[in-house]
Amino acid sequence: MTLSPVAAARARAAMRVALSYYVTNGVAVALGLAFISAMAHLLLGPIAAAAVSVGVIVATPPDLAAPRRGKLRQMLPAPLIGVPLFFAVQMLHTHPLELGLLLVPATFFAFLGMAWGKRGIPIAIAVMFSMIFAMATPPPASAKEALSTTMYFGLGGLLYVVWAALSNIVLNGRYRVQFIADVLLSLAALMRTHARQFDAPDDTDDVRETEAPLVGRLLREQSALTDQLQAARDIVLESPRTERRQRLAAMLMIALEMRDHLVASELDLEALRAHPSGARILGEMRAILEELAGETAALADALLLGRQPQAPLDRRPYLTSIQMPQDSRPNSAGMGPTPALLARGIANRIGHLNDDVLRMTQVARKDIEPDLAAVRTGWKMFVSPTRWSLAPFLSIWRWDAPPLRHAIRATLAIAAGYTIASLQSWGSHDYWILLTITVVLRGSLSQTLERRNHRVAGTLLGCILATALLASHPSAFELLLCLTAAQAFAHAFAIRRYLFTSVAATVLGLVQAHMLNTGMSPSLALFERVADTLIGASLAWMFCYVLPSWERHQLPALVARTLRAQARHAKLALSPEQLHAADDSPELAWRLARREAYDSLSALVQATQRSLSEPRAVQPPLGPLEHLQAHSYQLLAQLSAVKSMLVLRRDRLTPDQIEGPMTRVAHYIDEQLSADPADASRSPPPEGMPASPSSGGPVTLPDPFEHDISPWLLRRLDIASRIAVQLKVDSARILQALNDEPDPQR
Repeated sequence: MTLSPVAAARARAAMRVALSYYVTNGVAVALGLAFISAMAHLLLGPIAAAAVSVGVIVATPPDLAAPRRGKLRQMLPAPLIGVPLFFAVQMLHTHPLELGLLLVPATFFAFLGMAWGKRGIPIAIAVMFSMIFAMATPPPASAKEALSTTMYFGLGGLLYVVWAALSNIVLNGRYRVQFIADVLLSLAALMRTHARQFDAPDDTDDVRETEAPLVGRLLREQSALTDQLQAARDIVLESPRTERRQRLAAMLMIALEMRDHLVASELDLEALRAHPSGARILGEMRAILEELAGETAALADALLLGRQPQAPLDRRPYLTSIQMPQDSRPNSAGMGPTPALLARGIANRIGHLNDDVLRMTQVARKDIEPDLAAVRTGWKMFVSPTRWSLAPFLSIWRWDAPPLRHAIRATLAIAAGYTIASLQSWGSHDYWILLTITVVLRGSLSQTLERRNHRVAGTLLGCILATALLASHPSAFELLLCLTAAQAFAHAFAIRRYLFTSVAATVLGLVQAHMLNTGMSPSLALFERVADTLIGASLAWMFCYVLPSWERHQLPALVARTLRAQARHAKLALSPEQLHAADDSPELAWRLARREAYDSLSALVQATQRSLSEPRAVQPPLGPLEHLQAHSYQLLAQLSAVKSMLVLRRDRLTPDQIEGPMTRVAHYIDEQLSADPADASRSPPPEGMPASPSSGGPVTLPDPFEHDISPWLLRRLDIASRIAVQLKVDSARILQALNDEPDPQR
């Protein structure tokens, strides 16, 4: 039976999720839980197995798809810190006041672990789980019983650490493929979004040249891709010693170049769209870009399915033949290159993307050998460190530090939740309130609101599923299968789709409660679960407004970081040393600067996006922020185009003609972006800068496919220098607005 296009697209999406690295990781976690729990049940008995299972669950949050190097360092802190806390809670189980006095300071120090960012968050959550799940176990009759239960708890945690390290080694090869496929699918989606820019423009006076909703989507997708690329670097570029690893690493390096070529492909669209014949040409180019996106996604699917990728179609000949009606007149503004030349330039940049897709597929098909020099460069320079450092912990001890404020508000929320749980009439499952606060409360209001909504909706859906499941009177084996599946879903989608995690965790908790307490009324458990979830989610939401870390407070530092990164990237991208260097040291430095330029812009985009959920009175100046992000993106596009010329078409450049302007423009951009933003006057370019299309009259540019392209590079330098001035003006507007607007709550 042939599926409809919509059904086929949904089937492909489901297949990509099922074969993704996060689902594979979730299945590995669930199998570890099932295996260790089953062995404990057989060898130690059901009571000991229950404690072992709790230890396994506490150890699972840090178990994410990761490089082999440093896996044990990532996994060990959770059980090592959790074991003494679990024992202390056991000993104080029947002493509510003393238990509260332990929970409050322990929560504070646990949440301080989030100062280490993505590495610290799962460990902080695991430490909280160790105390909360200790409250869920039956009170011990003696200190000896508490010690025995804690030993089984620790055994489960340590056994799972071993399981996690071994499974990570076994799955390392599969993870490499899955991360590459994930990057390619994101690239394909980004290419389709870029293709939308080739449509006819809406009537707008927006200085960004691209309609605001579209440029916002582009920036968000670029930000997401930046995070994915770093995660992929850490795994794919680790020890690429075998041929298979080298091919995957080479594909990742090509994907990095594709991102630059994709950014550069949108240059000059505005001028071409204004021409009467531009719509037809841009329509053809959009179709090619979408075809390239489809082939990129098809390559990702082939990798996931373990199939030989199909050889893609080379579209270079067609792109080279694209011609507009010859028009010696300049563009609609009366200056600059003719539309015919602009179309040829855009076609050439899309041609670079075509070459990238061809080369990547050929590497995957083993038709060509990977570029080992680029792989070695990536291996040495772009893998994140795995050692723990005290620097993040030592840097948060100031009143305005977001991690410190978050730890304080989390501590107060847990204290309030514990007090309510101790006083409520159905206090047999009081830990559910604390568990909800722990998983819902996040460092920003937007993340907390999203988690709150997903947690409440997931609990309701999970209760319905659990009721239906238990009403069918499943066997013990069927319940074990359900627990394993629920654990897989809960872990796999904790970051990607928290709604799925919430549903699975609810089913997991209720089925576990049913197995441990067969005489308990299911309706009472469902009522308690829903009520406690609502209380915990409400507390997490309310305490977001206690010592809030509004995004406006972080923006001055993020803006400064973005400008510094853009200036350094420009300096290295335009360095004349690369034209004469005997080794690849200038290239290495530029690649690092490029990564920081994308990373800093990604952080700014994410902060701006989070601020949309904050109260209007404390929101930052969104207009200037959007302009700064768009202009930063445009500067990256211009410099990416320059770098492509220097790397791919150096044989058509005249070094004596471009070296001087490159040096002057790099110095000028650095001067503009390093200056005090308060001095935002539009200073003119220094003497000797390339002629501006806006100050001289028509600039004669050659056909980019046939002649020396040095004039095209000089044009890019001119535009880049003017974007730098716009960036300085944008930053001044942002800082002025932040200083002028009152902050009602700090």
